[in-house]
This record gives sequence, C-alpha cells and structure tokens, in this order.
Amino acid sequence: MSAIVQPVPRSLGRRVGRRALDWFPALVVFALGIAAWQGLVVAFNVQEFLLPKPTAIASAFWDQKHSLWGAGVYTFKEALGGFALGSGLGILVALLFAAWRPLGRTFMPYAVAANAIPIIALAPIMNDWFGLLNPFSKMAIAAVLCFFPVMINTLRGLTSVHPSSIELMHSYAAGRVSVFRRVRIPNSLPHLFTGLKVATVLSMIGAIVGEYFGGPIDALGVRILNDSSYGNFTQAWAGIVMASAFGILFYAAVAAAERAATRWHPSARVFQAE
Repeated sequence: MSAIVQPVPRSLGRRVGRRALDWFPALVVFALGIAAWQGLVVAFNVQEFLLPKPTAIASAFWDQKHSLWGAGVYTFKEALGGFALGSGLGILVALLFAAWRPLGRTFMPYAVAANAIPIIALAPIMNDWFGLLNPFSKMAIAAVLCFFPVMINTLRGLTSVHPSSIELMHSYAAGRVSVFRRVRIPNSLPHLFTGLKVATVLSMIGAIVGEYFGGPIDALGVRILNDSSYGNFTQAWAGIVMASAFGILFYAAVAAAERAATRWHPSARVFQAE
C-alpha cells in the first residue's frame, strides 16, 4: 500500500516564502558587512589589538567552542534569573500602578530615577551586597536593567484601553478584577512582549557587566576581560560572539512566545493573511 502524501497548504507555503523574503535583506547586509570588515582589515593592515579579522575570530571560536559554550551557559543562567526577577517585579508594579493611579503618580518618578543610575556604577555595589562570586549579584544587576522597560510598557498597555471597552464591561456589572482579566491584561500583551524583548538583551548586558567587576573564572564576562587583558584579542572577540549568540537566541525565544500568545492581535494577523 503506497503512502498518501498530504499536500502542503498554499497559505503555509506563502507564509514561509514571506518570512524568507523578510530575512533575506538582513542576511545580505550581514554577509556584506562581514566581507567589508575582512577586506578593510586586510587592506589597511589593521593590527589585531584594534580589530581582528572575522576569519581569525571564527577560528578562535571554533577552537574553543566547548569552553565558550560552558561560559556562555553560566552567564546566560545569571541573565535568565535577572530577567525573570526584574520582569516579574515590573509586571507586578505595573498592575499595582494601573489599579491605583495615585500610587503610580507618586512612585513613577522614583522608578525613573532608579533607571537613570548608570549600571557600571551599580555593579560594584551589588557585588559588595551579595558577594563577588555569588551569581545573585549579577542577577540583581540584570533585574535592575529589565525592570523599567517591562514595567513602563506593561503599564502603557494596561492603561491604553479604549474607554468604550471599559464602559461595556461596566454595563455588564463587571468588577475591577473582571475588567483587568478580560480587557486590560489582554490589551497589554503586545506592549508587555515589547518590554520583554528589550529586557532579553539588557539582561545579558547586565550579567556580563557585573562579571567585569569580578566573578568565577568560568563566567563569560570574566573570560572576555581576562583575554583582552592578556592580549588574546581574537579569543576575547570570540567570547563577544558567544554572548551575542545567546542574546539573539533569547530574543528569538521571547518573540516566538509573543507570536503564540498574541495571534488574535491585528499586527499578528497580518502575517497570517493569505
């Protein structure tokens, strides 16, 4: 008995083709940028301590891929912990500010002031508070960076509901909890995921910056700092590439969760249209 092959739906093929076309310009620009980087470094004989060749960075990355992966996983765990802590607090505070507007008007200036503190000044303080080798000190730094963008974006989504939707819920005698659960929270999801996507990158930055001020030898930030200090510039750049790869994968994971959670939103239905 011959197997029956199901045809691929035309809509699926069109979506895949559209996604490929969307990514094609970015891939072309990336390839041209790498080629220009390699060509300019060779043409002008740029010294390695200023800017290594991409081929040298790729070779160092491949030779040390196992140790780089271990260091990247360690730092990513710190970033993930800070992301969860900062984003969770940001969502909770946004819910409180949206439920009690005077509370938000009172404490919002302090949230802005805390976000204005340079992270490079906060990192040594966190290391002193929680310990130089304690991963929580790096998680705290990442949490501070993640808190504000998640809080401010979630708050905007919770408070930007059309008044007619609130009036309709009130006409059904809906209470505050029902209004939040059925109207405000669903409306805030696109804004929330915008803040979460920003926080993914900031969490990796916070973890690595914290490691620059001290940490275990197997941390990615410490590894990059040591390699650059001892003149191993291609290895330092290989560590930077690994950090960027983790940041991109983290961002892509949150973006995939956004597409799954906000399929009902008009911006998501555009990609699903035939």
